Amino acid sequence: MLDTGVGGLTVYDALRRQLPQAPVIFAADLIGMPYGKKTEAEVAARVAGLLGRMSERYRPRLACIACNTASTIALGMVREVLEIPIVGTVPAIKPAALHTNTGTFGLIGTQATIRQRYVDDLERDFARDKTLLRIAAPDLVDEAEAKLRGRTVNMAVIEEAVQRLRGMDGGGDIDAVVLACTHFPLLREELGALFGNDVALIDGAEGIARRIANLLEGQEFAPTPQNRFVVTGPVEGARGLDAALAERGFGAPESF
Repeated sequence: MLDTGVGGLTVYDALRRQLPQAPVIFAADLIGMPYGKKTEAEVAARVAGLLGRMSERYRPRLACIACNTASTIALGMVREVLEIPIVGTVPAIKPAALHTNTGTFGLIGTQATIRQRYVDDLERDFARDKTLLRIAAPDLVDEAEAKLRGRTVNMAVIEEAVQRLRGMDGGGDIDAVVLACTHFPLLREELGALFGNDVALIDGAEGIARRIANLLEGQEFAPTPQNRFVVTGPVEGARGLDAALAERGFGAPESF
């Protein structure tokens, strides 16, 4: 499971509910963070290269790109070069379009995610008769990382993003918001308090977990899963994550 940081742990949490016995190697590309501010070419080359090298080293049965930005850009390329199943993480536009009663819903992602043709295609296929309002809020990634490391969340950053989305033409009608970055569900409590109970916050973690479970159906695992948490760069980059990792069954961070 690869992410630019640790937001993909929200996907891991959903997977653990589906497959509690499956061993997981979670790879946090801390040196490459954030993908959302990189060009498409940079993201594609980095993700394909990392997954290629990690596949050779760890020999996984399956790989999950637990990052919306990386998936919308590099999923096709990675599937062409690796011979194992690759599961991507893409914005949950379909379930949000089915949920909305007003016909207007929002999407919060990174700069790179919201401009992708992949997202345009999802909107065309599943929300043609709806209104989808998109904003980029990359600073929420830092706040999510801070929260997981036990630091205080800067609510002003979250308020600014919510106000921008609400301030768009038609923003007052929003009754569902797609959290189009795996980091953002870590801020569900803070976002929910600002949007209110009438707005559903929707992400794709559960659907991704079900897809992984389906692909691994019938496979056997060791009685006690041995999870590993690896990072690009010095392990000091994972400072502050001890509690979050321990409660998820990961040992000490390792450098890739």
